[in-house]
Amino acid sequence: MIKLIRVSAVTVVGAALVTAGCATRGALRQGLEEQQAALDAQTEAQATALDGERSERIAGDEDLAGELGSLNADFAGLQNDFGVRIAQLEEGLEFAVPVHFAFDDAEVQEDVRPALDRFAELVQRHYPGSMITVEGFADPAGGPEYNKQLSQRRADSVRGYLVETGIPDGSLRAVGYGEERLVVPGAAGQASGAELNRRVVFVVETPDVASVDIRTDPS
Repeated sequence: MIKLIRVSAVTVVGAALVTAGCATRGALRQGLEEQQAALDAQTEAQATALDGERSERIAGDEDLAGELGSLNADFAGLQNDFGVRIAQLEEGLEFAVPVHFAFDDAEVQEDVRPALDRFAELVQRHYPGSMITVEGFADPAGGPEYNKQLSQRRADSVRGYLVETGIPDGSLRAVGYGEERLVVPGAAGQASGAELNRRVVFVVETPDVASVDIRTDPS
């Protein structure tokens, strides 16, 4: 009778160990499954985030490409329609718009207003808030001091017109350079080429000029 009791005890202990082993393996398997599920969820979340970033980057690249395309088209329009010459400077862009003046006069002529209007549209569309300097010039007729005053009046006159087009007053400044940087050296008064010396030039201060397609020849 005692022997039978011992066997039964061993059997019970063995059964308990087997049950415990099964429970341990089950818990381990469940833990591994939960860990794998967490990893899968994390991987999916990361993939979703990467897809979102990629989509935003592609959209941003497309927007930039569209903006540059529009800017280059506007540049080409200024060059082809009005013979504007555009040059890249260290501090921005120089626009040599064909705005000329009568001898000893500072009034903005009617025939140059379409070119000024187009220039104003371009800077308001692509360079809002940029500082624009209107540089005025005179031919060498008259004394240097008078020519500097005359060139300042010309720059002020064009500046005033640009304000009327909608460019903020604080974004414009005018500087007169007199007879400096002559286009046709020595041409003055009614001489041929003198009207090219009576002009204004615009400098738009902007660092974003590296990727712009600037042609030096409007043809």
